[in-house]
Order: sequence, then structure tokens, then C-alpha cells
Amino acid sequence: MGGDNGSACLVQGARLALLENPDLEVVLVGDRGVLQPLVSGPSPLPEGRFEIAHASEAVDMRATAKESLRMKDSSIAVAARLVKDGQAMGLVSAGNTGAAKASTLMTWRPLPGIHRPAIATHLPTRKGHCIFLDIGATVDCKPRNLIHFAIMGSVYAREIAGIQNPRIGLLSIGEEQSKGTEVTFETYELLSRAKHLNFGGNAEGRDILSGEFDVVVTDGFTGNIVLKFAESLAGWMMDEFKAMLASNPLTALAGLLIKPQARRLRKKIDYTEYGGAPLLGLNGICIICHGRSNARAIGNALKVAKDFVKHDVNVHIREDIELNSHILNESKMS
Repeated sequence: MGGDNGSACLVQGARLALLENPDLEVVLVGDRGVLQPLVSGPSPLPEGRFEIAHASEAVDMRATAKESLRMKDSSIAVAARLVKDGQAMGLVSAGNTGAAKASTLMTWRPLPGIHRPAIATHLPTRKGHCIFLDIGATVDCKPRNLIHFAIMGSVYAREIAGIQNPRIGLLSIGEEQSKGTEVTFETYELLSRAKHLNFGGNAEGRDILSGEFDVVVTDGFTGNIVLKFAESLAGWMMDEFKAMLASNPLTALAGLLIKPQARRLRKKIDYTEYGGAPLLGLNGICIICHGRSNARAIGNALKVAKDFVKHDVNVHIREDIELNSHILNESKMS
């Protein structure tokens, strides 16, 4: 029931995912009166591979996380309970991010050993893609939170993105270990002694898109600012590029000649290609979608959720947390 484009867009996203993933089944959670006509309209969903779970309430995008928790029959609350009860294996939401985080955190609880969740996203780089986290789930972080993020980001890169031995960077204001805050100083020291983590040191802002790191870790406050700025910059540059090509007949002709390359570039930076951002660290699978996600983005987000189930990502996170319990115990004492 969430998202800027309404329920019809989400239902069509589910249809795309079902058509492209024959081993997938979907539960649509929300007002049955709204959803029923959409699933049997001009573009019906495949018979026998979906169901509707009724929820009488929907969380408004302006509602606070605390307000959303009072709505016991909201679509996000019902969806979270379906996962907890084993009636679904993952959750995809394009609605209120704070509500999704609060509801899943309260219903599922964190994975053993993890204190705070993180939202991870893909960012394009010169060499491929980078897993960047946290982008807003945990604003204030201690060293142990950042270590958790590094472990979770490494597992995500390895199991979902297919990057063996991903190189991890800690976002700071300089590549030297002496640069940064007290939190980054201690995190650097502890990550340097982590087992089975390929820690590459500090990553400066310019390194996020360089491709030197496969995973870049920061707190949710900084990460959200970086992400929003990157989205704004990419949009502005694309608009300026279009305006330049349309400025006269010669540049318009040049635009026609480079159209295939422009499409490839646009696809590389298009968030809909990656579907959504996983909320890592919880005892369940939750994929957070952009509020303005279209049907393609929703379909891809459902595929991401399926891949998380298939690759047992949470199992691997628990294993890697246990492998690094020695440095995590040290971080608790500081």
C-alpha cells in the first residue's frame, strides 16, 4: 500500500517478478478491496502463484516510526508478522522507511550479536559496483556497529554480488589511519585484526566511485547525505547533458550517434535496475525500495529478496559475526 506510484504499480511489479522468476510466489499485503481488482485486471497475475493478505490500515509517508507501531493492522505490520510466522520468507516495501525499519525490528529482532541494522545499496563505480552502507538505518554509530556493517556488507558483496574476497573501506577524511574521528580510529584498528575480512583501510569520498573498494562502510547520517547528494548530482548531470544535446542541430545529431552508449550509462546509474536496498542485521529479510519506484524496480526488489533467501545471507552473517567475536568483544569494552 506504500510508494508514490500507488498500489497498481506495486501489483504490476509483482507480476513482472512472477513472470521472470518461475520459482517465486508473492503475498500482496493490503486492503483487499483495492488489491483484488488490480490482480484480475487487464494484466492479471499468474494464477496459483499469489495471494492477498488483508490489512485494514496503511502507514502514511509522513507518519513517524513511533506512530506506525501503534497501527497493529497496517500492511507493514501484517507483512512483518507473516515473515515471523513462516508464511513468507522475505518482505519488500516501497512505503515509509522508518515504519518498515521499526516494524521489522520490533517483530523480528536483530540477528544474534548484532545491535543495530544497516541499509545497504549498490553504487556504480569505474570498475563495476560498490556496496555502500549504512544509508540511514543507524544514524549514530559506535565502532562495533561499523564492524557489524563491514561484516554484513562483505557477506552481501560475496553472496549476492558474486565478489570473492571483497575489499572493504572505512569512509574517512583521509587515507591515513591517523585521519578521522575517535570512532574511525578505533574501528580502523579493530578491522585491521578481523578474520576473513579483506580490510583495505580508509576510503576517502573520491574512493567510493573509483572502484578501489567493493564495500564502503560509514554511519547512517553520513551515508544518507552521500547517497542523496550522489542521486541529485547524477540527475542534474543527465539533465544538463540532455539540454546540451538539444541546444542546436549539430549536437542533436551527435546525440543520435551516441544514443546506445547513453542508454548503457543511464542503465548503470538507474536505481530501478537494483530494485531495493536490503535492511541488514535483522532476523528476517527486508528489502527497502525507493518511494518513487516503478514496476521494474519492484520486480527487481522481489528478485533480490528471493536471492537473499536462496543464498542464506543471514546464516552467513551469523557465521561471520561469530568468526570475529574476538574483536567485537574488544569493541564492547572500549
